[in-house]
Amino acid sequence: MRVVVLALTLALVAGQHHNFAPDFAAGKTYVYKYEALLLGGLPEEGLARAGLKVSSKVLISTTGQDIFLLKLDDPALYEYSGIWPQDPLIPATKLTSALAAQLMTPIKFEYANGIVGKMFAPQGISTLVLNIYRGILNVLQLNIKKTQNVYELQEAGAQGVCKTLYAITEDKKAERILLTKTRDLNHCQEKIIKDMGMAYTEKCAKCQQDSKNLRGATAYNYIFKPVASGILILEAAVNELIQFSPFTEMNGAAQMETKQSLVFLKIQRAPVVPIEAEYLHRGSLKYEFSTELLQTPIQLIKINNAQAQIVEILNHLVIHNVQQVHQDAPLKFLELIQVLRVVHLEDLEMLWTQHRNKPAHRQWILDAIPAIGTPAALRFIKEKFLTDELTVAEAAQALIVSVHMVTASAEAIKLIEALAINSKILESPVLREIVLLGYGTMISKHCAEKVVCPAELIKPIQELLAEAVAKDETEDIILLLKVLGNAGHPTSLKPITKILPIHGTVAASLPITVHADAIMALRNIAKKEPRMIQELALQLYMDKALHPELRMLACIVLFETKPQMGLVTTLANIVKTEENLQVASFTYSHMKSLTRSTAAIHASVAAACNVAVKILSPRLDRLSLRFSKAIHMDIYNSPLMLGAAASAFYINDAATILPRSIVAKTSAYFAGAAADVLEVGVRTEGLQEALLKNPAVIDSVDRITKMKRVIKALSHWRSLPNSGPLASIYIKVFGQDIAFANIDKALIDQAIALTTARSVQAFGRDAIKALLSGASFHFAKPLLATEVRRILPTAAGLPMELSLYTSAVVAAAVQIKATTTPALPENFHLAHLLKTDIQLETEIRPSIAVNTFAVMGVNTAVLQGALLSTAKLNSILPAKISARLDIHEGNFKIEALPVPVPEHIAAVHVETLAVARNIEDLAAAKITPIIPAKVLQPISREILTSKITSSVAASLSRSSETIVQDVAAAKPAIRIKAAHFEKKYCAKTVDIGLKGCLKIATENAAFLRDIALYKLAGRHSVALSLKPIEGEAIERLELEIQVGPKAAEKLIKQINLSEEEFVEGRPVLMNLKRILAASLKNGTLSSSYSSSRSRSSLHSRSVSASSSSSSRSSSKVTDAAAPANRLHSSSSRSRLSSSKSLSRSSQASSASSLASLFSASSSSSRSSARLSKRVIYHHKFQKNHKKQALTSQATSVAHSRSRSSASSFEAIYRENKFLGNEAAPTFAIIFRIVRADNNMQGYQLAAYLDRPTARLQIIVAVLAADNNWKFCADGVLLSKHKVTAKFAWGAECKQYDTIITAETGLVGPNPAARLRVAWNELPSALKRYAKRVYDYIPAFMLAGLIQGKDKNSAQQLSFTVVATSDRTLDLIWKTPEHIVYKLALYLPIALPLDEVTGLTPFDDLADKVHYLFAKAGTAECSFARDMLTTFNNRKYKNEMPLSCYQVLAQDCTDELKFMVLLKKDHIEQNHINVKIADIDIDLYPKNTDVIVKVNGMEIPIGNLPYQHPTAKIQIRAKDEGISVYAPSHGLHEVYFDKNSWKVKVVDWMKGQTCGLCGKADGEVRQEYRTPSGRLTKSSVSYTHSWVLPAESCRDTTECHMKLESMQLENQVNIHGEESKCFSVEPVLRCLPGCFPVKTTPVTVGFHCLPADSAINHPEGLHSIYDSSVDMKETVEAHLACSCTAHCV
Repeated sequence: MRVVVLALTLALVAGQHHNFAPDFAAGKTYVYKYEALLLGGLPEEGLARAGLKVSSKVLISTTGQDIFLLKLDDPALYEYSGIWPQDPLIPATKLTSALAAQLMTPIKFEYANGIVGKMFAPQGISTLVLNIYRGILNVLQLNIKKTQNVYELQEAGAQGVCKTLYAITEDKKAERILLTKTRDLNHCQEKIIKDMGMAYTEKCAKCQQDSKNLRGATAYNYIFKPVASGILILEAAVNELIQFSPFTEMNGAAQMETKQSLVFLKIQRAPVVPIEAEYLHRGSLKYEFSTELLQTPIQLIKINNAQAQIVEILNHLVIHNVQQVHQDAPLKFLELIQVLRVVHLEDLEMLWTQHRNKPAHRQWILDAIPAIGTPAALRFIKEKFLTDELTVAEAAQALIVSVHMVTASAEAIKLIEALAINSKILESPVLREIVLLGYGTMISKHCAEKVVCPAELIKPIQELLAEAVAKDETEDIILLLKVLGNAGHPTSLKPITKILPIHGTVAASLPITVHADAIMALRNIAKKEPRMIQELALQLYMDKALHPELRMLACIVLFETKPQMGLVTTLANIVKTEENLQVASFTYSHMKSLTRSTAAIHASVAAACNVAVKILSPRLDRLSLRFSKAIHMDIYNSPLMLGAAASAFYINDAATILPRSIVAKTSAYFAGAAADVLEVGVRTEGLQEALLKNPAVIDSVDRITKMKRVIKALSHWRSLPNSGPLASIYIKVFGQDIAFANIDKALIDQAIALTTARSVQAFGRDAIKALLSGASFHFAKPLLATEVRRILPTAAGLPMELSLYTSAVVAAAVQIKATTTPALPENFHLAHLLKTDIQLETEIRPSIAVNTFAVMGVNTAVLQGALLSTAKLNSILPAKISARLDIHEGNFKIEALPVPVPEHIAAVHVETLAVARNIEDLAAAKITPIIPAKVLQPISREILTSKITSSVAASLSRSSETIVQDVAAAKPAIRIKAAHFEKKYCAKTVDIGLKGCLKIATENAAFLRDIALYKLAGRHSVALSLKPIEGEAIERLELEIQVGPKAAEKLIKQINLSEEEFVEGRPVLMNLKRILAASLKNGTLSSSYSSSRSRSSLHSRSVSASSSSSSRSSSKVTDAAAPANRLHSSSSRSRLSSSKSLSRSSQASSASSLASLFSASSSSSRSSARLSKRVIYHHKFQKNHKKQALTSQATSVAHSRSRSSASSFEAIYRENKFLGNEAAPTFAIIFRIVRADNNMQGYQLAAYLDRPTARLQIIVAVLAADNNWKFCADGVLLSKHKVTAKFAWGAECKQYDTIITAETGLVGPNPAARLRVAWNELPSALKRYAKRVYDYIPAFMLAGLIQGKDKNSAQQLSFTVVATSDRTLDLIWKTPEHIVYKLALYLPIALPLDEVTGLTPFDDLADKVHYLFAKAGTAECSFARDMLTTFNNRKYKNEMPLSCYQVLAQDCTDELKFMVLLKKDHIEQNHINVKIADIDIDLYPKNTDVIVKVNGMEIPIGNLPYQHPTAKIQIRAKDEGISVYAPSHGLHEVYFDKNSWKVKVVDWMKGQTCGLCGKADGEVRQEYRTPSGRLTKSSVSYTHSWVLPAESCRDTTECHMKLESMQLENQVNIHGEESKCFSVEPVLRCLPGCFPVKTTPVTVGFHCLPADSAINHPEGLHSIYDSSVDMKETVEAHLACSCTAHCV
């Protein structure tokens, strides 16, 4: 019976699931062997790796209920830096001994059902050692379910709570349970990781989905054995792999491999005994960060006496960076920062006390302390400034750097907050701005590390903003908005929204600059809460009542939220019906530019925009540059995950030349993250007006009162806001505002006062005295440019770090000495310098060293094992210069003297190493190159011929990959070689005796895998050297300029241009000249430019293709003005040539190659002449010069000698070929190389001026005695309409030559300018390069050109510009075989055509320049043939009432700078009244004349021009009428004649005008805007709204009309209800007692009320003109009225 019961019991137990949770029985000590190996490097064997190993016995025993003791027995630490797997591990005996006490101290931990709970350890156990214990306990962490064999869960471990997969199986035969556990480190609910220096980056989710830069997984394999008390862990093996690549994975990845092994050895009875100390709660299984946060992974420093070590490093930096930067200075600066990080504030105080009076030490300390990154640095800066030990400049620099470098802890934020309210900081506006902006930045950095950021941090700023709004302190509001923008806290959305004009009247009254800054402050919030910002930004964008600039800024914010397809499409639909062209142009261009983005972070937006632009009209793409634009350009390499972008936003609101604001931004993409590197924004609102407006305009109170009395009659007139004279600029770095400034009149006055102060002048005088006594100084500036770190724990409990550091030091040593002759008096004035000979000797040695370190591996305070990639740049470029300036004598001389040059003036060295070291034995640190030296066999120099390029390295690497293991075994003599390339490129410049060499060497791991990461791994170097050429002893280089009569004395080489021309390589011409020697003497054939050659010159060369070859060969050079009798004969033939055009088929053909420009033949000309023709231009170019020559010849014989057609360029040149024969040079320039052997080298330039003939000749000659190369430039101003210049060069200026002629004239009635280039012979290289340039011209640049063939001169080019109007041009480009036309090219500014014809109204030069600048951007309104054309070029018929003034154009701001009124009298003649300054100008026709009255007094035409006595206002006769000019008042010109008138306003008035001519803002869709601001569609209603009605029919103006709201006579049914309707637009009606004699229909909008409403007349409505439109109806408007005698 007992047997049966036992069998049933065993069967029942076997049928149940085991409790697989490990259990350690009481009274037993379990002994395990533990090993942990961590190695980092590339995955392939045969390359160097770095790491460490922990080996020990692990003893585990129980001390109570679920409480266990863990002790390490016989621990050992090993380092590894070598070639894996050949090289052995090196025991770190000293480090093991130093840590043995901690490692062998038992710890306590809670353990129940396989779950590790709390940990307990004595105080003396460091966090590092405790983390090693965590690595062991992490192996014991098991969540085993009894009912499942395969399952997933989020499991807590040393690295956080991560996704874990369990798989359990049972080997019943072996009585073993096998468990596999896999942790996915990329899917963690709570991941333990520490990022530093990445607060400003924006992660690209799309990039990380495609290819994660950092991936990791851990695999655990367990073997369990069931025992009576549970299960026993027999063996546990852990294998973890973390890989990182800055590129996509297919371009390679470095890896960190962690292997752990826990093997059961035995059970012993002796228990683990805890030490006699208090065991404190020290956390849980989760990894805790320790001193590695302050430990840079670049170097390991044992700090015994921090104060002494700091002083030692500081002295090293000061001593070794005086003359030039020491090559290790950046590394030493990093060492200084690391030691400073471990000291306390008291140590900093002591250091400062010792060295604050030493300028060099003081500067190094102030540069290093902000980079410490601890709150102690901020506290130090604060205390030193408050005790006046720092200047404002020093404090500003230190605070700006500290804010961005200090860790944003709660303590640091409190320090900044206390600084912000400190009274001494508040006294300095600059420091207050820096501190407040820094406070926002600190909050942003603090919140970047937290999922939920406390709102209490930003509340003080929000409260200050509310106070500033209540007090209407605009500057404080702008500053605080930028602070909120820096912080980017979501709770700031509500305070910012209150500032926007969509909420309440308080916000609407704020300046537009405040609204703009409020919108831009939303951008950083958008990165955290894009959905919330999208809703607000879209609401702002859709609000058409907002200023266009604000809507465009909302568009910028909207796209920075990366909207989805639906939102972008919504935006496109809004743009389709958008009436404001500025907004439409900006949005469309923004979308269009984003469609071209290739960056992965913009992929979804680019796709959405690509769809959206197809919805919109392509006409928006053709809007001119006057309209707002957004430009985005980027370049992105997806495999390398590397790119850059640039954005520019050009925001305008009135189509002016100067925009309202410009924003430019640069961004960078790297390793799946993006950062806005730099952003600069400039606002110019009101700046153009402030510069060009007459300041006296504002002060005229009488004028404003008078004009307001006039416009009072307008119906509900509303003025436009004034644009204050304000400019502002801001700078952002990494998306954070660091500085901004508002430039207004007060600031400018302060700057002027500062520069003119006596202290500044005294400073300048003291500086000159210091130079005279000799001065030497040196400058050194260090910078920690980059510190980006990511620290994460490994499975073994040791930290793995990925870091990027960049440190730079710039230095310059300057020695300068000045002498003056004669010596300056003691109290000299700066004007004395103009009368002295100043000698200045300067030696400067600028140098720079930049070190960049990239680290991957284990980094702790006691040991390091990591891959370290270093890139070092060192550069020095010394110079020694002597300069002399004698203004009185007109002499300037500068000499470059020899100076010792280092071997390399610039060198870059990149190397990747495997480093292992420990704090206890730094001397034994092991550093191994990643590629072993034995495989770095250089390629033999025989192979490196001149044909070798970098492709050799690639081919070698490909061939090396074909060697398989079997072949290697069969032929052991063959070794795999690293990709190795070495080459040296040198170039000599014999003239200056220098030789430059560029040496490139690279050894990389591309022989394993030909991908980016492996190409970077290894050793690379680039060195640039500059040395004197051996045997070429150059003493110095000289450049001397002499102006005035002494220029001839400075010439070294005598210039003698022979009268006979010699054309090298042309014996036929030489024989011809000898045969015609007699003719040459008689002057019938000039040696260079004969009259026959003039007849067959470039004018006639284009006449016929059938001219004889001899005549063609004899006409090789000139393009001169031919005599009048010959011009007539050639013009008829030229007219025939100009009428030849292109066929329709040729319009689509591509432009010809520029090779044809220099190789046209008669056959090609004939073939082109056979093409079908159509006339493009009927008119020939008529020269102004020819007209002037004929006139001058008839009027003055004496003058015609120098200016008539007979005095052509040829004649002037023939009379005196070389001006130096008769006159001294005007100035001379000599560049000379002074050699030790006295051989002359260099160049000299001499310029000669002949004033009677307005001729300038420049001769450049080589100084070498055996070199007759010269360059000759000869130019003559033949008249003010024509200038001709000849350029010749080569031997005695006879080898090559070309003639360039620029002249003005007419093409038909239009003014034109033409540039012609003709040549005889040109260098073949020039032709070749011209063709290359043409080949690089993009195809889209040739689009829109009309192209065809024509018969022109074989050796001539011409380019003609025809001004068909002041804003449109026609371009004609003629080549030897082709003509290219570009018709109706629109210009954004107006051309000063009046200046061309000599009609500029102002005689004073300053006024003339002011006038031309104002004219360039004018907007014109005109009237002719009953058709009015507005400023925006919109045309409509003006139905004018008789005898009533209408506002034609006026300044619609409160300043009322001008007003132009128009009326039609009873005989329907136009009258214009101009109110400007303190005068009224009346212009009206009388008989056949135009009458001018100023303040009621008529001015006879003969007395014009009229000049206002005080203001810059002129009245002049022009053409058949009169013009009024007042550009400084905003009114550029008012022209009036009997049949037409024109009104032009200056550029800065655009958008500020109103009246019949419109706002001049380019918004043609919003042209018809009434005085009340309502937009109407009817031109008649629009024109009538600007009528100035009469108050009674007895008014002296004889205007018998008024504007009133009309009521429809009949009731209408609106929405099923009988209604009576009143017009919401005023209708012109006769006054009571008058009746209409002329009417016109007008369509107006009506607002309807219920028929039973008590209101029976429009006057009963409070504001009918602000009511909505319910219907539109046509009514009669009165244009002329007749009044009865009873009219009152």
